[in-house]
Amino acid sequence: MSLGVNIDHIAVLREARKINDPDPLMALAICAQSGADQITIHLREDRRHIHDEDVRRIIENSVLPVNLECSINPEIIDIVSTLRPHRVTLVPEKREEVTTEGGLDVCAQYEIILNTIKKLTENEIEVSLFIDPTDEAVDISCKLGAQWVELHTGTYANVYAMRYSSLSHSHHAIDSLKLSRKDLNSRLNQSYEDIVNAANKARIFGLKVAAGHGLNYQNVTPIVQIDTIEELNIGQSIIARSIFTGLQTAVSDMKVLCQR
Repeated sequence: MSLGVNIDHIAVLREARKINDPDPLMALAICAQSGADQITIHLREDRRHIHDEDVRRIIENSVLPVNLECSINPEIIDIVSTLRPHRVTLVPEKREEVTTEGGLDVCAQYEIILNTIKKLTENEIEVSLFIDPTDEAVDISCKLGAQWVELHTGTYANVYAMRYSSLSHSHHAIDSLKLSRKDLNSRLNQSYEDIVNAANKARIFGLKVAAGHGLNYQNVTPIVQIDTIEELNIGQSIIARSIFTGLQTAVSDMKVLCQR
């Protein structure tokens, strides 16, 4: 199982004081030495953390492949096509959201996604689509001609947190006080099966499969056991742990959990 380390939250800390420290670039060598297989960053439209110059410097200096998450906004795609990361993962994006809250609506946005994939491919950039783990999303992703899909694991992560914690960390509208343990077990099993089924179908269609969102040191092991998923992209939990353990230990601990 490959591990992509998302370093956005290093830039979040930098932006809290609008200074130059910490510099996300400093994480590249540490991640590589600690077992990471990829660097993942998200260039958001509002530039709330990673900036264009960060992307340029990271792509130029990283010894690991760079997976750049971005929206399908044409202006962003123009920038990305110039910067030419190893891979672009197209994600939905809303200015008001704290973090990405679901997969791309590949059905409603079919034409613009198709044109975006064509432009990125012409610039020799590998394309992944961040989708919900549904049959329809996998079907359409295949028709669109993406090389990868990344399955959104947010529902699984949120239900897992409610099932195994008395204090829910989810900001989704699921009231854990109104759900019995049996209900939570059922929802957790269903969310997991959705990921398994979507991953299996994507592989049958010849797509490479990644997964991510909300994965952490507690909930990642069952996802690692899905052998049709070959890559995980994890950020917030690794950077959060690094505050106490250092980045090298935080990355290497997660890499150990990624071993099947």
